[in-house]
Amino acid sequence: MYRERLVATNVQSDNARRLQSLLLDYHDFRQHKIRHPRCEDTFRVAEWQAERLRQTHQDLYQHPGYHTGLEFLLTDLYAPASMTRRDDNIDRVFPRMVKWLPDHLLGTFAGLVELNLITQQLDLELADILARRGVAMEQISTDEYCAAFRASGQLAHRERQIALVADVGRQLDRYVRNRTLGWLLSMTRSPAEMADLSDLHSFLHRGYTAFREMDEVDTLIERLVTREQRVMENILRGHPEPFRLPEAM
Repeated sequence: MYRERLVATNVQSDNARRLQSLLLDYHDFRQHKIRHPRCEDTFRVAEWQAERLRQTHQDLYQHPGYHTGLEFLLTDLYAPASMTRRDDNIDRVFPRMVKWLPDHLLGTFAGLVELNLITQQLDLELADILARRGVAMEQISTDEYCAAFRASGQLAHRERQIALVADVGRQLDRYVRNRTLGWLLSMTRSPAEMADLSDLHSFLHRGYTAFREMDEVDTLIERLVTREQRVMENILRGHPEPFRLPEAM
């Protein structure tokens, strides 16, 4: 809907150009996904993976200092539910974003968009592989999921996905320590609603609140990345219990 606005926006910095390019790629992918016969199946794949993440990191998920942040990760950054309206609004306000936001924040937004794009591309591919193998989406097993994972051959994208979680998480943590951001979010709630941007504002406010409430974000991210790298190695090696990790991790 807003592709022409993205293309027509004049950008000056490398971060703004990267964000523009990724938003265009993401816009085009979303149009492709809507028309794809496996579109609805991607939500079931995402739900299965979100539940797997909750189980793998159950100790962190139950930790009062990490729960809110992990819930934001699973429901907003890695969102099984459709975020079409939020994503359309980001496209719509892009000209104002590059004009008013600090350049380093544009870089963080670019990382978020890339993470969302890669995740959804991988989910669509997994849904396609599972469907070709005759797997019912409502009854995906660990063995079927791991076999499809290995068949995808997207190791570089999987590694990039994990790296982006770490990079974006650390950048967001730095920003939320600035109390000015919280004040701005509280002050801009009503203008956002008037501009029909309440869903985008809510997303930003949830992220700010989640990271403000977390303890030792660097420690959390390091543990998440280490564990997910081990899980990926287990799957690729055909480990019989790929999601079982040593207690020390």
